[in-house]
Amino acid sequence: MITKTIQIQEITVDELADKVADKLLLKMQHYLDQLSANESDIYLTREETANFLKINSSTLWHWTNKGKIKCYEIESRCYYNKKEIIELLKKNELKI
Repeated sequence: MITKTIQIQEITVDELADKVADKLLLKMQHYLDQLSANESDIYLTREETANFLKINSSTLWHWTNKGKIKCYEIESRCYYNKKEIIELLKKNELKI
């Protein structure tokens, strides 16, 4: 195992903690941005969407027909964009 020694001079503990926190926040934001970018490409089937929302398929069908949630038809099958569903939940537009 390789060990490294870091020598810190002329900095208070609070300043060091702030610098570490700032660097950690940057790393976390980068991770969240990547995760968010990946989510936009995820499409769920009807069953996956109903399970994700913890509703039955008839409720999902009614919400789709009323225009509460958007369905994408791909080769005669219905898919739902996961990112759009999450946004609707954040806006409290879907009552579960």
